Amino acid sequence: MRNKILQKAGDMFLSLGFKSVTMDDIATEMGVSKKTIYKYFSNKVKLVEAVIEEFQIKIDEEILRVKNKNLNAIEEEFAVKAIFKDMFKNAKTSPMFQLKKYYPQIFEKLMEREVCTFEECNLDNLTKGKLQGLYRENINNNLISKFYFTLIFEIYETDIAEKNMQTLINLEYKVLEYHIRAIATPKGVKELENQLKLK
Repeated sequence: MRNKILQKAGDMFLSLGFKSVTMDDIATEMGVSKKTIYKYFSNKVKLVEAVIEEFQIKIDEEILRVKNKNLNAIEEEFAVKAIFKDMFKNAKTSPMFQLKKYYPQIFEKLMEREVCTFEECNLDNLTKGKLQGLYRENINNNLISKFYFTLIFEIYETDIAEKNMQTLINLEYKVLEYHIRAIATPKGVKELENQLKLK
């Protein structure tokens, strides 16, 4: 039952927003009493925390699955981006923006973990891309990773974050293209062009 509640709450939070969905709404949607939900989650904050934890576990599993496919570095970046595109396809507005606005403590905790995951993935990807001749050998991995991180997360720091989630996903793809063009070899640019056609 706990997993069913998390699944339903997660779907509702993404499509309707963290703020607007109540415990009553979730209970009604599931056809159970509110008491059943409170048996597993003492309040809405605990439920939001648990849903975010589930999202993070899913994302980590999906990223690992992509990394085990032995794609080239640029294919890998697009495959990882596709995970987020698919996961948030039903979200109307940015879950990150909503969390920051309404659940700042949960947002801070999420960001701590996201920074680590992002940095680890990106540094690994940069090393791989250099070995495959897709990224220039003379780039500073740590510096490039910080640049990319700043660009991606800046999207969610501006009023753009209040807009349609699909607009944000499209912007993330633009940032990814910008990032790869800045570091790619001619071979890398060719692979980037291929991926942009497939997107």
